[in-house]
This record gives sequence, structure tokens and C-alpha cells, in this order.
Amino acid sequence: MQEGMKKGDRIQELIATLSLPGELGHDPHYAGYFRCFNDQRYYEAHDVLEHLWLQTNGPEHRFYKGMIQFAGAFVHLKKQYLRPEHPTDGRRLHPARRLLKLAHFNLQPFGPLFMGLNVNLVLGVCSITIARIEEGNFMQNPWRPETAPILSLDARSPTLDR
Repeated sequence: MQEGMKKGDRIQELIATLSLPGELGHDPHYAGYFRCFNDQRYYEAHDVLEHLWLQTNGPEHRFYKGMIQFAGAFVHLKKQYLRPEHPTDGRRLHPARRLLKLAHFNLQPFGPLFMGLNVNLVLGVCSITIARIEEGNFMQNPWRPETAPILSLDARSPTLDR
């Protein structure tokens, strides 16, 4: 992506590079969220869906907000995992838990299924991850690259293990 581009243009360029063949007829931003999330590019997942969220009214607005918060939590978890001793990144478990709670709150009304996603499974990931953070007394990060959740639009995932 080119430096100096507007955010919207950068998002459109990212969407074009994702190669989203036949993602069940969903908006490319929505499908792109899942591609980025599953590639552990959580910040990009957040950005891609935020672009769609800002243009949306109705129930999808709250749903997208919850999914954006979900990805945001994983931004914090991944950064803390990669740099646990860093003065800022080392303290990211509290904001991760806060975003997971917000995501859970915003996604709760959409279960069990919404827009091709098994929302109840996402809610479960939120609950389990919150519990693991709290059980570890905010000292142990439950996120690991090899066991990161995978999201799918076929209602069978996410899973906690690959």
C-alpha cells in the first residue's frame, strides 16, 4: 500500500489484494474481515470492517461494531504476546478483556446465527478468552499463533484450536 493514501483508498486496495472468491455473496469488506482475521492480521480485519460499519445503519451496525471490537481485542492479545516486556504492549491484557466484553455485549442479540456466522461460537470465544485472562490474573496471555481462533462464514466456527 502506498504511503500518503487516504484510509478508504488503502482499505479498497487491501480488499482488492485479498482474492475473495465467492464468499457466499457477502460484501467484500465483510468477507475481507474474515480473511484478515484468520491470517492473524487483526488490525487489518478491524479496519476493513470499520469501513463498512461507518456506512451502515440498522442492526448490522451493532453487529459490525461487535466484530470490530472482537478483532481489536486480538490486536491487543497478539501485541502483548509478541512483546510481553514492552512498556506499552506488556499491559494489553486489560484492554483486550474490555474489548471482548464489549464485543460480547454487542454480539449477544445476534445469536445463534447472523449473516452466515455462528455468533454463539464467537460469544463462546469471548467468554473463554476473558476467563483465561482473568484466571491468569492478567499475567498470562491465552493467545497463541498456533491456537488462534479461526472464523468462518459457514456457521461451523470459530474454534479455539486449528
